[in-house]
Amino acid sequence: MCGIVTAIVTRNAIPVLLEGLRRLEYRGYDSAGLAVVGEEGEARGSLVRLRTCGRVAGLADQVESRRLSASLGIAHTRWATHGAPSERNAHPHVSEDVAVVHNGIIENYEVLKAALQAQGYVFVSDTDTEAVAHLIHSKLQGAPDLLDAVRLAVAELEGAYALGVISASDPTRAVVARRGSPLLLGVGDDGNYAASDAAALLQVTRKVVYLEDGDLAELRRDGYRVVRADGDAVTRPVHISSLTADAVELGPYRHFMQKEIFEQPQALSNTLGLVTGGGAVSPRHFGAQAEEVFAGVRRVQILACGTSYHAGLVARYWLEALAGLPCSVEIASEYRYRQPVADRDTLVVAVSQSGETADTLAALKYARTLGMERTLAICNVPESAIVREAALRFITRAGPEIGVASTKAFTTQLVAFALLTLTLAKLNGRLAPAEEENHLSALRHLPIAVRKVLDLEPEIGQWAQRFASKEHALFLGRGRHWPIAMEGALKLKEISYIHAEAYAAGELKHGPLALVDERMPVIAVSPADELLEKLKSNLQEVRARGGELYVFADAGCEIASSENVHIMRLPEHYGMLSPVLHVIPLQLLAYHVALVRGTDVDKPRNLAKSVTVE
Repeated sequence: MCGIVTAIVTRNAIPVLLEGLRRLEYRGYDSAGLAVVGEEGEARGSLVRLRTCGRVAGLADQVESRRLSASLGIAHTRWATHGAPSERNAHPHVSEDVAVVHNGIIENYEVLKAALQAQGYVFVSDTDTEAVAHLIHSKLQGAPDLLDAVRLAVAELEGAYALGVISASDPTRAVVARRGSPLLLGVGDDGNYAASDAAALLQVTRKVVYLEDGDLAELRRDGYRVVRADGDAVTRPVHISSLTADAVELGPYRHFMQKEIFEQPQALSNTLGLVTGGGAVSPRHFGAQAEEVFAGVRRVQILACGTSYHAGLVARYWLEALAGLPCSVEIASEYRYRQPVADRDTLVVAVSQSGETADTLAALKYARTLGMERTLAICNVPESAIVREAALRFITRAGPEIGVASTKAFTTQLVAFALLTLTLAKLNGRLAPAEEENHLSALRHLPIAVRKVLDLEPEIGQWAQRFASKEHALFLGRGRHWPIAMEGALKLKEISYIHAEAYAAGELKHGPLALVDERMPVIAVSPADELLEKLKSNLQEVRARGGELYVFADAGCEIASSENVHIMRLPEHYGMLSPVLHVIPLQLLAYHVALVRGTDVDKPRNLAKSVTVE
């Protein structure tokens, strides 16, 4: 998972490259680098490369000290896969006068490396990408230009890639290519660009061209062209990005995670707007063919990873209880490597914030090879690979999510699943008009309810002080709130580095209770629902072992506070949608614990935002 930027312009491209990397640093921050070809000074007619182990800020310092200026360049911020984070493994990688940046994994790089070494190429890094640089250089010896050299080289690559390539021998063009990893072009007034994400290019243009799998593009100062693997030119439409500069700026918040937690009322309102304003749920909100696809659906299969997987687990409770459909939820990276029993009447739902999650995309494609063509993507990025792969789509309108720990993407996924549940229940004759209106009324009120929960932040900050010295934590939930406990545990370990695990509360006596003592805080999700009395019995088991309880309870939840039982009451109970409210304080708890511990909230160690590699 890496971020790449390419620019060929009529002015100095280096500030554009550096700002682009800053906006892509959520994709990787182990190391950063750039390579440029210029017309004056040190970079005149030659390839100049700068790399650093660490953040983009360190690379910017190097650039400032060298006073570089160049109109052609590529840049990269890295999340390490092949080779430890180090300067010699940082991109760009070079072969003579060719420089390459790469997002993805080249699966056959060892075979390529052996063949290239036999030709006399010397390798100096541990990466798979260096083989790409040498391969392109070898092809350039017999190809008419850089585009053809890259086209011939990528034909030999196995795996996923988004590539940016420049050569000092041809400073009039840059070449990019993609397969399996995101890449788009930016069409500017003073030149042309490419990047992993539109956010990187908002500084220079909102005109973007989304490349398809297998596309290559040649960028020049005065234009661009897109070709397929056989060299034939193709036309890809120009889109005007809906992103704004404010959407990817921090504003008054300390971290993007905090900003995104507090953006949830608006994100939910935006996601629900087109649906709840119409007065009825309808298949058309999932695509023009949705009614045909949904007709005859007998079960639902949800495929997702990480936080999106937890959203799917909540949805299973809803779909089975309200829509009457059997539902299974699988981690995409496991599903794609087993032999499931295929059922053509299954609705396969792929869930991803970015729409580029490699395992989820591969699992969706695998399901289709098994004959399951009733497919739906729930995603935050309209032009992403998963959206293009699925027959139907529901776009969550969360806006850009920069913090690595997902927050608003999760809650908008939950409301997408709520709408899917109500739609399928209605088609199955299980949703009376009065019930439909009640559910829609609850959805309309949801952003207001979330704002009330956000008002608990000061109290949660006080709880966080007590957690800061802990190294382990146990989260408990029951029913549709068990996945919320799982999400809370994930958030805490992601950004505070406290080891946290979540269990269905009824499982306490089957093992986890052995961990409970005065040093192990236990966090319980305690809504006033049909399982409350069962949960209260589980909490008594913790108290009897000297454990300290932190309980997030609804206003009507009759659990009394005591010396080792701390209660925080949410403003209201929200029925079916209660999981959306109960995850908010868990997000805030993780955030404030991380603040106290002094960790890097938005860029936690060893993690990156968009998992575009297996």
